[in-house]
Amino acid sequence: MSNEHGEHGAADALARRRAEAAARVEQLRHELRAVQSARSNNSDDDEHDPEGATMSQAWSQVSGVLDSAVRELDELDTALERVATGDYGICRRCGRAIDPARLDARPAAALCIDCARLAG
Repeated sequence: MSNEHGEHGAADALARRRAEAAARVEQLRHELRAVQSARSNNSDDDEHDPEGATMSQAWSQVSGVLDSAVRELDELDTALERVATGDYGICRRCGRAIDPARLDARPAAALCIDCARLAG
C-alpha cells in the first residue's frame, strides 16, 4: 500500500473497523458488568432459569468474546500504526506485499498468507 490514496483508503477502512470494534468492546464490558452485578446479587448460582445458562457460564462466555474483541482492537491499532509508518500491507516476516484480497478479508493482517501458514 505504498501510494497515498491506497494508504488513505486503508486508514479510513481501518478507522471504521476500529470504531466498530471499540463500540463492541464497550458493549461487552457493559454486559460483563451486568453479569458481575447479577452474580454478586445472587449468592447461589443455582438460582437461575433451569433452561438457561448459569451466571458462571454467562461470565465465561462474555469474557471470552470480550477478550477476542480486545485482541481485534489491538490488532487494528497496530495496523493503523503501520499505515502511519508506511509499513501497512507489507509482510512483517518476509517483507513482500500482502495480497489485497487478504487485507480485504483481514485488514489487520501483518503477515502474507504464506508466512501466516508457516506461523500457524
